[in-house]
Amino acid sequence: MSAHRRSRQKPKKVGACGGSLNLTLQKLVARRPRELEGAFAAIGSDRPDVLLVTTNALSFPNRGIIVELALKNRLPAMSAFREITEVGGLMSYGSVRVDRFRRAALYVAKILQGARPADLPVEQPSKYELVINLKTARSLNLEIPCDLLLVADEVIE
Repeated sequence: MSAHRRSRQKPKKVGACGGSLNLTLQKLVARRPRELEGAFAAIGSDRPDVLLVTTNALSFPNRGIIVELALKNRLPAMSAFREITEVGGLMSYGSVRVDRFRRAALYVAKILQGARPADLPVEQPSKYELVINLKTARSLNLEIPCDLLLVADEVIE
């Protein structure tokens, strides 16, 4: 998980995206579900503007707890998982999960039919979806621009 806040000074280099958007990243570390509350408590007075829930083995199965803690701390949570948005996160933008599983199944079938994994091409997702949770936006007193709502694949009310 990463918490983002706008930097008033030149940000430390944390990656091309963070630096180019003038964001400072603060990493919230939790290796076990019981450490999640402590990670949020560590934010302290240097309050971020948003929480980016990253892809890892802890975040997906504990998405409900993470979103609950984010909302308790009045942090809009964003992710590549639509499931984060479905449990109360503000928005998600990422590849369509069902499509990823279909592609993976095709790769498994090719390997089981004798193809060498090293000979199979690496594929990038071609279909992405934007999901916005308006109920969460309202609870955080955030206004989502109409232009963004119009291009969203799904709006949860």
